[in-house]
Amino acid sequence: MKRPPARLIARYGIREMMGLAVMGAALFWAAGTLTWWQAWATLGIMLVWILGTAWVVIFKFPALLIERLGPRKGAKLWDTVIMSLLGLLQLARYVIAGLDFRNHWTTGITLSAQLPALLFCALGYALVLWATYSNAYFSQIVRIQREKRQTVASGGPYRFIRHPAYLGAAVFELCSPLLLGSVWAFIPSFFCAALLVLRTALEDRTLQAELPGYLEYTRQVRNRLLPGIW
Repeated sequence: MKRPPARLIARYGIREMMGLAVMGAALFWAAGTLTWWQAWATLGIMLVWILGTAWVVIFKFPALLIERLGPRKGAKLWDTVIMSLLGLLQLARYVIAGLDFRNHWTTGITLSAQLPALLFCALGYALVLWATYSNAYFSQIVRIQREKRQTVASGGPYRFIRHPAYLGAAVFELCSPLLLGSVWAFIPSFFCAALLVLRTALEDRTLQAELPGYLEYTRQVRNRLLPGIW
């Protein structure tokens, strides 16, 4: 498929940058300062992920760009609810972390803990990007893309677990409060991770019921999210 029209690329870029701007506004407005390197590092990880994903959906899988910008037909009600709650909880995390930074609610989180958290946050979204690169049907909603004759993704990280993107996102969710130095931010992050686990279970059940070949794939790759555990 040829590269999407420039207007679609521009529309996608504006949408993604607006999301990043909202995230930055939540962090720095709540913190009351721009002098907060941990927040800039968190935004940097997200920016690199956005740019990497843009490359994949523009140059490798252009149909994914159209999928992400088009009307979300076929979305499951439970998926809409989960993703709406996830977005609200993520926004709450950044506001709470910013308020924590401003008011010094959390003490004792040192640089020696934040630097490994930074590494794991980056690795988490690197795994999400690898999963996107390895799956031509990597939609942002749970649906079977019958019009594209969707097949099972079994390459890249899908050789090891069935839902690698959720694992990467969950790692980021659980490590970002530590990077931002906020114990209180762990509360919304915990619920974010729990929602990702729930979405994993529901999506896996949907794929087993509706995607041809997926049941056979589950016999080859037995773990949904955590190798050797689940």
